[in-house]
Amino acid sequence: MQGLWANRYAASLAAAVTVGLMAGPVAAQGVSVEQVMKYRPVQPGVDYETPDAKDFPQCKVEVERSGKSSGWVVLGAQGQVLRRFVDSDGDNVVDQWRYYRHGLEVYRDIDTNGNSEVDQSRWLNTGGTRWGIDSDEDGKIDSWKILSAEEASREAIRAMVGNDARALQRLMLTAADVQQLKIERELADKLLANTGNVPQQLQSVLSKTRVLKQSTQWIRFDSSMLMPSLIPSEDGKAAEDLYVYENVMALVETNGQSGFVQIGEMVRVGDVWKLTRVPQPLEGETLEITEGGLLMQPSLASLSVGPTGGLSEEMQKLIDQLRKLDEGAPGVNGSRDATVRYNVARAGLLQQLANASATNDERHTWLRQRIDGIAAAVQMGAYPNGLAELKSIEQQIAQTPGDAALVPYVTFRRVLAEYNTELQSAEAADRAGVQERFLSKLQQFAKDYPKAEDTPDALLQLAITNEFNGQVDQAREWYEKLVQDYSESTSATRARGALRRVNLPGSSFQMTGQALGGGTIDLSRYRGKVLAVVFWATWCKPCTEELPQLQELYKQYRQNGFEVVGINVDSPGAPIQQYIQQHKVTWPHMHEEGGLESRPAQQFGIITLPTMFLVDKSGKVVSSNISLDELKTQVPELLK
Repeated sequence: MQGLWANRYAASLAAAVTVGLMAGPVAAQGVSVEQVMKYRPVQPGVDYETPDAKDFPQCKVEVERSGKSSGWVVLGAQGQVLRRFVDSDGDNVVDQWRYYRHGLEVYRDIDTNGNSEVDQSRWLNTGGTRWGIDSDEDGKIDSWKILSAEEASREAIRAMVGNDARALQRLMLTAADVQQLKIERELADKLLANTGNVPQQLQSVLSKTRVLKQSTQWIRFDSSMLMPSLIPSEDGKAAEDLYVYENVMALVETNGQSGFVQIGEMVRVGDVWKLTRVPQPLEGETLEITEGGLLMQPSLASLSVGPTGGLSEEMQKLIDQLRKLDEGAPGVNGSRDATVRYNVARAGLLQQLANASATNDERHTWLRQRIDGIAAAVQMGAYPNGLAELKSIEQQIAQTPGDAALVPYVTFRRVLAEYNTELQSAEAADRAGVQERFLSKLQQFAKDYPKAEDTPDALLQLAITNEFNGQVDQAREWYEKLVQDYSESTSATRARGALRRVNLPGSSFQMTGQALGGGTIDLSRYRGKVLAVVFWATWCKPCTEELPQLQELYKQYRQNGFEVVGINVDSPGAPIQQYIQQHKVTWPHMHEEGGLESRPAQQFGIITLPTMFLVDKSGKVVSSNISLDELKTQVPELLK
């Protein structure tokens, strides 16, 4: 009803504005700010600027004209744009209702058919990128024209929290989507089977979950992949290239308690990212199946099947068995015993497929799947004697002609699995020893396999762990080696930033970036002040826990020349402005898209939050990794 009421109000307001447009600026004086401010976006949850009623007298309404376009603009006390209601086609009827925050348009309602009813809604600038279509003009989105992966995950959580099966359904992959992507029939049938009967699936989830409640808020999008993958049409899964995110998770928060919801695999259809299954909350100690979605499974069409051009009878039989096994895989709420049986059976079938392969490429594809599956299951405690099996695979591969290239692949995953398993079971007093052994193994791996695909990651792990342990000189050496020897790797990009950060103390600090809400922040303008630069995110619990003390320090010393600038590294769609308002944060913030992969985060190789820099009055960096307790001591000293 709220959306429908808003549409009806839009019609009456459109008529009122039309009179103003026809009568000119004088008529605008007859429309009060109070009247205009009664109007609200059709869609809920829009973060836009509305002054307090006591400040309305300082605001004003003006008429604008530009070519055939004309309309009203509402200006705030500081001259910033608050609203802009526009007749874009010159028919003397308002057809766009635009809402602003800090002078930037963040949301727009649109009437495209001239009946004074909103039928499209767009989020813009810091409001996001999505574009929704309300074809029946009832105030609810019927389909999406543009929807990012991050925003799709947020819309999914909102739909589930609101028990809105219709909203969740419009986020799911459909038969029309499958046809548009030209996905091959067998795969299409499996995908559509997962997205069927959404209302029943949603009720099943909500009847069991302790993670999702009415007060649950989406915090951020996360994925095991730093970027989407492209599945080429040559792989045989579709006649078109497919853009896919695998293993997407949504971090949520309920009354201060964090939780995770497994969104699963997502695929892009035009400009809209779609879900390929109903999301599943991760409950308690429930084990997570991480074998990947249907789209990212190796395709038989992409494998060479020998000169005969067909699969052997044995190979076809094994593949059918694997498909049947995967179709019956235990869900995220499955028992541990069922998960263990599944993992062991799948690993066995993958080994049989490797043995029956006609070429080394085929064999290595199946072996990699087996190694990945066992390593992941070991770390979840869902594969008995898994470490011993990984060692056995390592030995067998080393002794098998043609398989030697896989030795570093299995070795690296075995080392990671050993470390995580030991760390989980170690007493607090023994954890330093576990970590020391892990670092030694990583160092040996990098020495033994300098050309392996995982060696840059091993070096980055060495550098990060040493830095966490306060061994900055050793960390610097590993960062430098990574940048020098593996300059084209993704890990080297972060290492360059980390080197820049650890070398900051004693140097002149310069940084310019986009201000949250618009404009630019140049930190060189803070010369003459003692400055704390804080990298933070809404999902960072330590950031929130330390915030009251930082605010108190800011309040105590600001009049003496202490300033704080935040660098927010949230992903698109995060409730940044709501967080700032809720916690009454008054210092300015930079924000650029990309989260921890954004330009500011990459520039300084940010690996943990919060990260704080302290800069003295001369603009020299005192510390590039200062703790809150150290900040409390050093700020008053630097202000003397």
